[in-house]
Amino acid sequence: MDQFVPRDFDVSRRLETPQFVLEPLGPEHNDQDYEAWTSSSEHIHATPGWEDSRWPREMTPDENRADLQRHADDFRNRTGFTYTVLDPASRDVIGCVYIYPLPDGDDDARVHSWVRASHAQLDTPLWRAVSDWLASDWPFGSRGLRAARLGAPTSRRPIGNGRTL
Repeated sequence: MDQFVPRDFDVSRRLETPQFVLEPLGPEHNDQDYEAWTSSSEHIHATPGWEDSRWPREMTPDENRADLQRHADDFRNRTGFTYTVLDPASRDVIGCVYIYPLPDGDDDARVHSWVRASHAQLDTPLWRAVSDWLASDWPFGSRGLRAARLGAPTSRRPIGNGRTL
């Protein structure tokens, strides 16, 4: 596989809005992450892009920690970027955003996100903020992005600057 992002691209470690903060996901988020998704499995599976996913699935907290370490390793190795979504006031984990290359090479990236059921009202604002962020600050665009969100997991839509999501 070619490089997912150029070597000289400075990968952002934070996106902050009044409603949420994104920071790289790691094993230090395990307890809150585990509680967030295990309490929201039905909501996650009902979120566009996750309907047919094998995740979430039953896992132990230790298996979840290993999964979070894998995501942290991917971030460090620049092969994928997973961000935890935090409440800006409480710092509670309220969701996740995944930015990974597609294996078929049709697009630069596939983006998934979820929020816990108790924060379902943030699904669309999160998707919009991430869409704008990717369009303005990330090096995707020559071939575009594919977003598994808002009922269009395989469609491409303009998100600005000639890029698609």
